[in-house]
Amino acid sequence: MNRRVYLLCGFSLAAVIVSPWIGPALDGEAGALILRELRLPRALVGVLVGAILGAAGAVTQSVLANPLATPSTIGTSAGATLGVLVALVFLDESQVAGIPLLPVAAFIGALAVTFLVVAVAVRGQARTEDVLIAGIAITLATGALAAGIRFSADQLATFQAMRWSLGSLAQIGYDRLLLLLPFAVVSVVGMLGLTRALDAMAAGEERARTQGVDVVRTRTLGLGLSSLGVGAAVALCGPIAFVGLIVPHIVRRLVGSGPRILLPMSALLGAALLPLCDGLARVALPGREMPVGVVTAAIGAPLLLLLVARRRR
Repeated sequence: MNRRVYLLCGFSLAAVIVSPWIGPALDGEAGALILRELRLPRALVGVLVGAILGAAGAVTQSVLANPLATPSTIGTSAGATLGVLVALVFLDESQVAGIPLLPVAAFIGALAVTFLVVAVAVRGQARTEDVLIAGIAITLATGALAAGIRFSADQLATFQAMRWSLGSLAQIGYDRLLLLLPFAVVSVVGMLGLTRALDAMAAGEERARTQGVDVVRTRTLGLGLSSLGVGAAVALCGPIAFVGLIVPHIVRRLVGSGPRILLPMSALLGAALLPLCDGLARVALPGREMPVGVVTAAIGAPLLLLLVARRRR
């Protein structure tokens, strides 16, 4: 397993280094300017967002003991999306108490929806299927509300919301990188700090309690920290599909499923996968640029089907 861990680390590092260079050739001073001012900050934001989504997917799956539970399937991403759409369409202010409005709106939406699902999950008689059904139902409901908001908005706001909802790292500079950095650090470091408790919970909640783990606190912290990171990522880049779902599955097949190895490796692989997909988005359509959320969905959906098919065999 150690060999696979080293290989995964090497691949992730190589992917991060190569990703800014994917795309049209960069020649002369103009090329150096594009690399320094456009592609490098995009790659760095991709690293942060990918690490958030990868770690959030692993934490959500560990907390709810379900490999299909992710920020997307339990409604966290949909709640963050709804919060941002409300802010974009109905609110003119850019800050609340000195804090940028969009991350605040995204975090409130993500947290509200997540804890509706948690309220189902903590019930004594709740089954895994109940949690997923609740997440799907809430996701559909928030999606309907988001569609209604877009329909009621003016044409310019509707266009901005639709373009943002595809998920993109385009037009991101160092200012947005610095805006995302504290949210990413708090979220990812906080989630990684839960590995011991989640490792104990993997053997069963009763056994975890005998080892001194506060199960309710761990579940609340895990989902709260993942909501914080996912909310900030959605506010900045829009919803990006499949990263939080597929990355933990890949890590499980490569290096194991224990939270002590699953969480850090999921954050690492997510940090490599998203910038790489962003580079592919620059070359997928010659002369045009595809949103990275389209690329992650196009890669993630068939890859997930392949993993499911191999697991059944």
